[in-house]
Amino acid sequence: MKNANELVIENKMKNKFLVHRSTFVDSEILKMERENIFSKCWIYVGHESEIPNPHDYVTRKVAGRAVILTRDADGRFHTLLNTCTHRGALVCREEKGNSKTFLCCYHAWSFKNDGELIGVPHQAAYGGHFDKKELNMYEARSESYKGFVFVNFDKNAESLEDYLGNAKEYLDLVAEQSPNGMEVIGGSQKYSIRANWKLLGENSIDGYHAAHNHATYFEFLIDDGLDVSSGVVGYGKSLENGHNVVEYKAPWGRPVAKWIPSWGEEARLEVEEIKKELEQRLDAEQAFRMAERNRNLWIFPNLIINDIMSLTIRTFDPVSPDSMDVTAWALGPKDEPESLRARRLDTFLTFIGPGGFATPDDIESLEACQLGFSTMPEVQWQDISRGMHKEEATTTDEEQMRGFWRRWAELMSKEKESEVLSK
Repeated sequence: MKNANELVIENKMKNKFLVHRSTFVDSEILKMERENIFSKCWIYVGHESEIPNPHDYVTRKVAGRAVILTRDADGRFHTLLNTCTHRGALVCREEKGNSKTFLCCYHAWSFKNDGELIGVPHQAAYGGHFDKKELNMYEARSESYKGFVFVNFDKNAESLEDYLGNAKEYLDLVAEQSPNGMEVIGGSQKYSIRANWKLLGENSIDGYHAAHNHATYFEFLIDDGLDVSSGVVGYGKSLENGHNVVEYKAPWGRPVAKWIPSWGEEARLEVEEIKKELEQRLDAEQAFRMAERNRNLWIFPNLIINDIMSLTIRTFDPVSPDSMDVTAWALGPKDEPESLRARRLDTFLTFIGPGGFATPDDIESLEACQLGFSTMPEVQWQDISRGMHKEEATTTDEEQMRGFWRRWAELMSKEKESEVLSK
């Protein structure tokens, strides 16, 4: 395996940015990613609205680890590793619920929902030096930003706010769409893709593929009476720390708050009320961007927020170099009118759901890429140079992908300063 410094090559003089294809197929590289990225960075675990009440919990897989996101009796949230400190079994096997305690099915050790070990059957058999406090569940460091909860397995990591950096501006445009807050809408979508996890991240902020890969969806919009002649127009930007975004104007409607004629007059009045509230509560530019502009935000390494014709949270967890598990949730205002909530979910499923217009197209393309990597060693490099000669990148350029790869190379080289080759 090449050194990380040799896997990403940036030649600013020649406007060339190359990524070695071994980064998508090599099991040793995935092992290093788990050690240097997923065990060191802030990883999205869930939204506070999923556990609104004391003793609520959800379980899921985060950075390859089974975890429980829970609220204790005082309303504080905790991210616990879902493993009994005795012999390792899961202590919670339900996806969600409300419980003051968790009970291991194997030997009936019991834990409070803040991780404290409170019950050991026949404890006397351990002798007088046995200390339950030494066997509490492992609590990982977790912090929240405007309802989005992240976990970090590196106790020395920077704060979440420092980590998010410039991405906070775009998270704010999501989190502040309602004066009463946002909530994850019940249920999730789970599926697998036979491709490397980084491909889905790249795809999510790639405007270059939209017109061709999603041509059927644009035909659907035309049939719905929309003018798609201007396409998807906007900019792509690296936000540093590996975070990246595309923000753009698009022809479709937005529940917050852009009306289109096919929604009908009743919906127009509802959307106008939402837009009026935004303009009264926020400054003019923020209200305009929130209502009229779309954005796809990639929080390094594996969180995508699609604020488009609907609002989705999507994470992807690597299983092997050529396979990932994907989970997606819909997000919406807590006080949303029932009719707009129904339309939000309909557009969510229509475009970005597992059976919608976009996701099957994207999965097919990403899996085709992964199959194409079998041409190594004859074809060794990915070219991610589009738009390097420009002062400002558009949505169809690739500066946003380059931002990810610069940070990837920096972390994979284990150096404090970036080791991306610049020749």
